[in-house]
Amino acid sequence: MQTGIRKVGTMEWEVPLGYVPGMRVPGRFYLSDDLAGSVEEGAVRQLAHVATLPGIVKYSLAMPDIHWGYGFPIGGVAAFDMEHGIISPGGVGFDINCGVRLITTPLTLKDITRKRELIEALFKTIPTGVGAKSTLKLSARDLLDMMDEGAAWAVRNGFGNETDLEHCEENGSMKEASSADVSQKARQRGMPQCGTLGSGNHFLELQVVAEVTDERAAAAYGIEEGQICCMIHCGSRGLGHQVCTDHLKVLDKATGKYNIEIPDRQLACAPVSSAEGKAYLGAMAAAANYAWANRQMITHHTRGVFASFFGLEHEDMTLVYDVAHNVAKIEEHVVDGRSMRLCVHRKGATRAFGPGSRDIPRAYLNEGQPVIIPGSMGSSSYILKGTATAMEKTFGSTCHGAGRLMSRTQAKKSSSGADVQKTLAKQGIIVRATSPAVIAEEAPGAYKPSSEVVRVVHEAGISLTVARLEPLGVIKG
Repeated sequence: MQTGIRKVGTMEWEVPLGYVPGMRVPGRFYLSDDLAGSVEEGAVRQLAHVATLPGIVKYSLAMPDIHWGYGFPIGGVAAFDMEHGIISPGGVGFDINCGVRLITTPLTLKDITRKRELIEALFKTIPTGVGAKSTLKLSARDLLDMMDEGAAWAVRNGFGNETDLEHCEENGSMKEASSADVSQKARQRGMPQCGTLGSGNHFLELQVVAEVTDERAAAAYGIEEGQICCMIHCGSRGLGHQVCTDHLKVLDKATGKYNIEIPDRQLACAPVSSAEGKAYLGAMAAAANYAWANRQMITHHTRGVFASFFGLEHEDMTLVYDVAHNVAKIEEHVVDGRSMRLCVHRKGATRAFGPGSRDIPRAYLNEGQPVIIPGSMGSSSYILKGTATAMEKTFGSTCHGAGRLMSRTQAKKSSSGADVQKTLAKQGIIVRATSPAVIAEEAPGAYKPSSEVVRVVHEAGISLTVARLEPLGVIKG
């Protein structure tokens, strides 16, 4: 571990004031000794740079899946007060509301007798890959409504049910959305892509619940050992990327206009209360809503495939929860005994609100919010639950996944897609992707062990394990 950083808890480390000039608060991150060697010095420096931003409250935080990103580290969490604080696209990322959802089925392993055919049907039904286009033909009015309404637009147009909305973070729609602040270029990119999976680390995975570790919470979430589930991981596609690109240019100028000193140009920002800050928040929320609609439509098509294979009704496949892990939101948190409205940035971090929160579904109130942590191809995924400790220590936040160890270029050099596919096939995991290169980029060895990342947040108490899921098949772009 780098000089000056000290351990302050079993899984908690502190980056002290002065690690980089101008820090207003210390940095805190969660990590086991086993993962300590995998953290890049650059990612820790980014964590410290975030601590220099105006209005930051308490700590600049990072989760055990921390790695180097654009401006903020991936795995980063930072909260800013509404009076003096800022909002920064670097604290959200280019894939706005990249997120994950879990859908249960009444099936068990013995029912999956045609696994390869099922994976092939999902691959053919759900458009995947760079530039993949939806079968849905949106009008300009439809797109505006989708950005304003989010998943509710999809449900209103026959792509789901009201329970789906109840089981989404923010009910699948941020009220701050302003489609007027989304450029024409971003709209053009988004028009043909809603209902598509995209590329990179996005996936749809067929899974089985291999182990339940918290039976009461699992029962509340409708999860049982041996159950077949589907996990969907994707975001706002080209629309979200363009929103980030557009507003970075505006906020780069705003940083100087408001005399904000930043140690890295990638931290371009503006006061939350400024015209530029409000415009970015509105456009980002619109892109987040688009992403919720996107995942809702993919859910509908997934249900359709299962209906044709197994004779299920769409209502037989229940959405457990949908969580965002690249977003900035206005939230109420108690800080040093005082309730405050904060702009909470989570970049590669998942909301993990504890029991009793008014922002989680009524059915989950006693257990806390479901937290969905995807693994990489061939590794375990997990369901956790939010805790009161997370509310106290991390603004109700936890990790979002395994976290990369290798760049995509390094991953492709270390193994071929064909070899990865063969290795996974021997484990009973079928992978269907647009190209072997995609498989190589997302090889399990390119990521930290999901089990160790989850162990850290569990032992730190910021989210607690409920169930472990193992992959059976996956489609990727």
